[in-house]
Amino acid sequence: MRQGTEKKTEKKTEKKTEKKTEKKKGTRVAAAALNARRELTKEVIERLKALYPDTKCTLNYRDAWQLLISVRLAAQCTDLRVDQVTPRLYERFPTVRALAEAPVEAIEEIVRPCGLGNSKARDIQKCMRILHEEYRDEVPRDFKALLALPGVGRKSANLIMGDIFGEPAIVTDTHCIRLVNRIGLVDDVKEPAKVEKLLWELVPPEESNQFCHRLVDHGRAVCMARKPDCGRCVLNDLCRYAKEEQPFGLGEV
Repeated sequence: MRQGTEKKTEKKTEKKTEKKTEKKKGTRVAAAALNARRELTKEVIERLKALYPDTKCTLNYRDAWQLLISVRLAAQCTDLRVDQVTPRLYERFPTVRALAEAPVEAIEEIVRPCGLGNSKARDIQKCMRILHEEYRDEVPRDFKALLALPGVGRKSANLIMGDIFGEPAIVTDTHCIRLVNRIGLVDDVKEPAKVEKLLWELVPPEESNQFCHRLVDHGRAVCMARKPDCGRCVLNDLCRYAKEEQPFGLGEV
């Protein structure tokens, strides 16, 4: 009886040891994979930095509150169209107070070409009213406070924190999400908040904001959504998409 009990104890001990060993092995593999992605990210950052040294936000604005409006208008709309609409908006309503007091219908009439006119007009008016009444016409330098503003999500808040206040920020727009998946920095992750979280593990904070702008630059110039030009891409020897889609050599398939 005693021998049987001892054998059971030995088996339990062996299983525990095996589980610990497997856990340690899994941890080492995960750490190695993370380090590999960090090295890949570092190389991607350096190459894009050389290609787009003077990158910046593609939306035109003069003041922080104007960028806030432009980002809201850019939802499901091109930056080019937004930049065509906003001068007329600011000509009629040149201040935060003017927009806060403007009728929603008057704002909607101007911003309608950007799509979702009524929803965007209401958000703009409410947002400007809060800035006027609670922040003395200034945009708050606080991420949570930005998220509390009507029509402001994580992408908009990050853009404001990065471009206006110079804080580390990762803006997960459609270009960013598409490129980081294609390159292989993330694996088939399309949800903006999840992509943002994963990129924070890879991108140095001091590079984050400009890196995202460069992804937009590259997404527009080379890595387009429908037909990426892998043959002239500076990342084609690193990029998972380029290797998988054109396995016999770039430009040969």
